[in-house]
Amino acid sequence: MACGNQRTVGSPASLAGTSLHTGQPVTLTLKSAPADFGIKFRRVDIPDQPFINADVEKVQTVERATSLAEGSVKVHTVEHILSALTGMGIDNAVIEMDANEPPIGDGSSAPYVELIKSAGIVELEVPRRYLEVREAVTIETKGGSILTILPSKEFRVSVTCVGPENRITQYFDAVITPETYEKELAPARTFTFYEDIKPLLEKGLIKGGSLENAVVIRGEELMSKEPMRFINEFARHKAMDLIGDLSLCGKPILGHVIAIKPGHGPNTELTAKLKKEHRRNQQMAPNPVNVPYGDAVLDINEVMNLLPHRYPFLMVDRIIGFEGETKCRGLKNLTMNELFFQGHFPGHPVMPGVLQLEAMAQVASIVMLRQPGNATKLGYFMSADKIKFRRPVVPGDTLIIEAELTKMRGNIGQALGRCLVNGQVVSEAELKFGLQDI
Repeated sequence: MACGNQRTVGSPASLAGTSLHTGQPVTLTLKSAPADFGIKFRRVDIPDQPFINADVEKVQTVERATSLAEGSVKVHTVEHILSALTGMGIDNAVIEMDANEPPIGDGSSAPYVELIKSAGIVELEVPRRYLEVREAVTIETKGGSILTILPSKEFRVSVTCVGPENRITQYFDAVITPETYEKELAPARTFTFYEDIKPLLEKGLIKGGSLENAVVIRGEELMSKEPMRFINEFARHKAMDLIGDLSLCGKPILGHVIAIKPGHGPNTELTAKLKKEHRRNQQMAPNPVNVPYGDAVLDINEVMNLLPHRYPFLMVDRIIGFEGETKCRGLKNLTMNELFFQGHFPGHPVMPGVLQLEAMAQVASIVMLRQPGNATKLGYFMSADKIKFRRPVVPGDTLIIEAELTKMRGNIGQALGRCLVNGQVVSEAELKFGLQDI
């Protein structure tokens, strides 16, 4: 599974050129940003120099490009720079422009990859916050586009590009890493069909288009200033665009994207649906919580697939998030119907401290089972040290259980655990486990 800390760019770096659709000169400058800032555009040619978040909720139009707007302030054709930042693993950056559209360059995202490399890449001290796809998300359009995202522990795209009357049908598939993005996707140029050029010009688009920044398909002929860079260059460019549009969900994705006949409209529709499903999952947790890794939850059935415990000894109702490979957060809703409340301090029911300890151990076990090679093993509680109980836990409380794996040597693991109610620590301990093959 992907992991690691958030990244930004180093020193400012600029790229000047002509915009594809407006045909206007523009200078784009990439600048660093702090952790959790995200990607934001900034129009430095406008008074007050307003920002526009790179967010699917800001999408205004998607005809031949993806455009964003914040009130009357707009930025057009954002997909190539966003794709390059995502492909190269940049989580936080400011994109300053002195016009409303980035330079088109040669029609690919390669100039932006070089811009990022010239700025330098800086790792921050905050873990990357992934959006992990837990259930398939699918959209289908009247135009024949079908896009779906399936669960996966990596970011993978599989694209089938289909032109009018099934012309220029191509396929591309790859796991996206900075290395594969730079080599396999960034050089792929934009393209258009000859019969579409006149209608686009009539709409005031592609004013800066030329054979130096696009490939024109006329019948069976390919018109370009240079030979094709890949035999399936068009499918690769569609994959590149798709990555840029998906970045508008606001977090790097762990999932397998399968796209048949993608385009900016279907791409952003899928992104909006994915973000909506992500929010629905987050709302299942009580109060806003920090869920920085694997943002989807594990429900009770998935928890029971990982743990051998069952009622009344299952002390975890839900896993509400992971942070990297070593931290996990669970939840237990406590009601008066819990068996232990019936006889523990009658008249003033209190959750036994040993069961809070058991809850920490169960969440810690899930962290250990996520480590490479441990999925088929069973964790046994060996010892607990430095145990502290700070306040009573009573019916009606929502217990948040946190566990952090601090050491794993062979089949022996150590973890820090703690339980919280309303943000206050109620108990904590150092735990030791032994793993055995089932």
